[in-house]
Amino acid sequence: MRRTSPAVRRRPPGSPFNTPEIPPPPIEQFTMGDRVSHDKYGLGRVLAVGEDDTVLIDFGAETYRIASPYAKLVKL
Repeated sequence: MRRTSPAVRRRPPGSPFNTPEIPPPPIEQFTMGDRVSHDKYGLGRVLAVGEDDTVLIDFGAETYRIASPYAKLVKL
């Protein structure tokens, strides 16, 4: 018997495997004085922006340094 390679299957146009790869959203840029909201810490104000894409944020009772990509941080 002759051995054959499997045929290449074409996916139908509506297949979920045909979707183009979506690029990640751009990293948000913050400046001193921006008002922000964090899922865990609440409302705050940006005190400083570091060269290594970290931001120092005052949340009232405490100050935190948050590194990029700022998953839970939203600019207001």
